[in-house]
Amino acid sequence: MTERIGHTTMVLAAGFGTRMRPLTNTMPKPLIPVAGQPIIAHGFDRLRAAHVTKAVVNAHYLAEQIEAWCATVSSPTTRISDERDAILDTGGGIARALPLLGDDPFFVLNSDSFWIDRSTPALTRLRAAWDDSAMDCLLLLCDPAHTTGYDGSGDFVLGGDGRLTRAKHAPSQKALAYIGGYLVHPRLFDHAPQGAFSMNLLWDRAIAAGRLHGLAHDGHWLHVGTPEAIGAAEDWLKRNT
Repeated sequence: MTERIGHTTMVLAAGFGTRMRPLTNTMPKPLIPVAGQPIIAHGFDRLRAAHVTKAVVNAHYLAEQIEAWCATVSSPTTRISDERDAILDTGGGIARALPLLGDDPFFVLNSDSFWIDRSTPALTRLRAAWDDSAMDCLLLLCDPAHTTGYDGSGDFVLGGDGRLTRAKHAPSQKALAYIGGYLVHPRLFDHAPQGAFSMNLLWDRAIAAGRLHGLAHDGHWLHVGTPEAIGAAEDWLKRNT
């Protein structure tokens, strides 16, 4: 299966970006420029580095702008999953797009933040770490100390066997931040709800089954959640890249 893993990705670009207002009053958050290019373009750079060949991008808020940007992309091949009729949240959006994503494990990428790789591309590392017999989803995580614009204390605890626990259930252990990228098998969506739902629902199911795993990122994550965070991200990039 190795050659079929992660050559398709779902790019989540349908949200309203309310914390980024007033910039998002007239532009979807993924298209806000950071260091000379839209946030989503940084993510597409990561896709190309990992030789991803197909991207499915969902669109709801100011969808025509997302469509127009995608039309400028020559690689990877890009398709739109139209969500103009309803906002479907992270899980529902992927579930709607499943017919476009195929039967093999695929990447999911947030389009409103991005990371910096230090050695092997993180998506390539996720692909290499995939164990179909042991996992249904493999999240990319980062030490909060190696993030910019993130003010949390971490979301998951990574066990020695690679399995994940919610940080709130292991308060005495070191927690890592989820940084908006993962590899998932379509079977995780078996018996998923209809309509809008969060991926947290399916992640909790996978945790209960011992099939949610994590991989620690060896680079830096830039969380561009507010207008003020743009300057912080650009400053970090000037100093470190």
